[in-house]
Amino acid sequence: MNPTYHQEVRRRILEGTNRAICAGGVRRTSVEDVARESGCSRATIYRHFPGGRDELLDALVAYEHQRFFLRLSLAVEDARSLAEVVERGLVVAHRALAELEVLQIVLREQPELLEPTLVRASRPTLALVADFLMPFLVTHGDEDPECAERHADFLAHMVLSYIASPGRWDLDDPEQVRRLVRCELLAGIEARR
Repeated sequence: MNPTYHQEVRRRILEGTNRAICAGGVRRTSVEDVARESGCSRATIYRHFPGGRDELLDALVAYEHQRFFLRLSLAVEDARSLAEVVERGLVVAHRALAELEVLQIVLREQPELLEPTLVRASRPTLALVADFLMPFLVTHGDEDPECAERHADFLAHMVLSYIASPGRWDLDDPEQVRRLVRCELLAGIEARR
């Protein structure tokens, strides 16, 4: 089978899964619903996702995870400083999570479905964020790769924490995001130097 065709069919099925969940909720979404929304037969769905509905849900979370990081990369690719990367990243990540309708539905109806996927994804997500931040840390102040690695890990933990639970900070307000990044997050790195 052509790998490009295989990926295209998987994408159609996952986007169909997303639409089915948005239309009917997690509990009421069946493989039949996904087949209808994706324009694929049930046999095709089971060929790509032999675990059925549970595998589809797990794959959908992973798919949205990848799309999220692509959106984040595009948002910060022309940033000129570490502060700008973190500021833009926080805003984009916060908005992306709020706008992801399927995530809101799963969190409302069956949050336990996300737990296994998020646990599996948490370490790789931290590593992805830290790896993403490393070049900016090296370029903007950390010549020592070992220090840059520690600072990237610290910053990744903090950024993901604020995205999930911003506390007193309004991540829709650019001025508050700027103060959070410069007064707390980057100040935390400066204190570690």
